[in-house]
Amino acid sequence: MNNNTPWGDPLIFSGRGNEPLAQKICAELKLPLAQGEITDFANENIFIQLHKSVRGHDVFLIQGLGPPVNRNIMELFIFLETLKRSSAGRITAVLPFYAYARSDKKDKPRVPITARLLADLIVTAGADRYITVDLHAGQIQGFFSIPGDELQAYPLIVEYVKGLQLENPVIVSADLGFAKKARNIAEKVDAPLAFVEKRRISGQAEALTVIGDVENRNVILVDELVETAGTITEAVGLLKRSGASSVRIACTHATLVSGAVERLKGSGIAEFICTDTVPLPPESDVLNPTVLSIAPLLAGVIERTNKAESVGSFVGDTLDL
Repeated sequence: MNNNTPWGDPLIFSGRGNEPLAQKICAELKLPLAQGEITDFANENIFIQLHKSVRGHDVFLIQGLGPPVNRNIMELFIFLETLKRSSAGRITAVLPFYAYARSDKKDKPRVPITARLLADLIVTAGADRYITVDLHAGQIQGFFSIPGDELQAYPLIVEYVKGLQLENPVIVSADLGFAKKARNIAEKVDAPLAFVEKRRISGQAEALTVIGDVENRNVILVDELVETAGTITEAVGLLKRSGASSVRIACTHATLVSGAVERLKGSGIAEFICTDTVPLPPESDVLNPTVLSIAPLLAGVIERTNKAESVGSFVGDTLDL
């Protein structure tokens, strides 16, 4: 990567939240991954020491906030603090997956807005900018008092689905809250759109009915996050009972916790499609998942941020998704 800007080439560091993705990003940028030593003491305290000077440099810290979530968050704060106290010129927190994103509002009495708290703490720890992918709600951008970019991974899924050349495809939103993105995906795939309506009963989400025609169609069931896979596998069963020929699940973030792999394996889906914003657990190999890498997207945005070039001209209309 050749760079004549005042910053010089960026320095890329990685926490332990998603180091494989960090390695892919560095390969795209043709830069080495800068080294730092992360130590866990017996009392569970985390200690970080950098192996090179960052004074005056443009630093990008890549840290996934998937499981173990709270350890990765604390590691992020300590790494940002280390970079700040080491006199980094500018620090960008690259967060492929933003934890606590669903805690973005007070939807019942006496509860926190943890997504806002996390944003405040990231800034306090030392971040000057942030980059993230597919937030649960775009309004979370407003929780940050620093500039940043929320990127969309669904163009990758759109291109992959197009390449499948499925007969009679239909895009199905796993949640009415995801309807706008699902509609835009359907337009780009040139497929009809349907929805799974669900309600929460005693705090549990329950798939109720399908809005739209899925009979004798190959379904792509889309959502931004699959965690326990309880609700989405209920939706798979509902779609099959409604006459779907096959069902594929496509999501950006796949944390796959608390028996998710077993539920997905037993659901009879034709394919599980996700990105590498979160490392998949080893047991997910039984699903033979299709993992689409966001490394080229993140590398391109890092390069343009470093060079003070337009990110919008690079990502194009993907922000509309």
